[in-house]
Amino acid sequence: MSSPTKTRSDHSTRTQALTRQVIILVSSVLAIVAAFIGSGAFFGTPIQEAAGGFLDSDSTLVAPGTGAFRIWSVIYTGMLAYAIWQVLPAQRHDARQERIGWWVAASLILNAVWIGVVQADLLWLSLPVIAVLLFVLCRIFVILRHTAPKNIVETIVADGAIGLYLGWVIIATVANATAILYATGFEGFGIAPAVWSSIVLAAAAAIGIALAFWGGGRLAPAASLSWGVAWVAVARFTDEPYSPETGIAAIVAVVLIVAATVIARVRHDMRARR
Repeated sequence: MSSPTKTRSDHSTRTQALTRQVIILVSSVLAIVAAFIGSGAFFGTPIQEAAGGFLDSDSTLVAPGTGAFRIWSVIYTGMLAYAIWQVLPAQRHDARQERIGWWVAASLILNAVWIGVVQADLLWLSLPVIAVLLFVLCRIFVILRHTAPKNIVETIVADGAIGLYLGWVIIATVANATAILYATGFEGFGIAPAVWSSIVLAAAAAIGIALAFWGGGRLAPAASLSWGVAWVAVARFTDEPYSPETGIAAIVAVVLIVAATVIARVRHDMRARR
């Protein structure tokens, strides 16, 4: 016969788990609603026009082309799929979901906050918000890296969706920081803009390479990061500010990220078969 103390403890644990699941689901809906506002589809100002237009595709040399932002539809769909999947009873007390759950909710809320900050024309505040978002996603990635998904569904909706989210936010953070520097009148200490943009893209490539080898060649973050950097190349060859040097640097960065991911994946799979 169970004691009253144990019964209360079990009830409290169930309540906390259910609360976590519901908050993640609500947070995913909140992020999607904020995205609609940020798109300007019904109301609100499109992100590229908000905050003085400094986040537009032609604002800086490392701003991805407009087409790059289509990836948000995939990311939001993936995160909503994760939110629905994790709210199922089977995941309520899953140790992996318990470890990442509150971090996922925080990432979705921060995403909505970032859009709200930009809508309020507070460009300077957008950088710390997206920096915290990047930290949160990195934390989730570390947890996922050290734990294994139990099936293919979890691999897709958890590791896949969050990986895409992380990869895109890396390049978005780079573009956000560069936009703020440009808005404040930073002139690069006399160094040519194309050189600065190449350095920034080299840093993004280094992060992608490090992520590939540390993460065992995970495809999702490499795919979204490469997507974002590739659209930097597209924008610099086809839009203003025109900069073939930056475009070439972006292409080289994509090639390095993809190559590192393939090599890391092959190494990881070979070790797993031993």
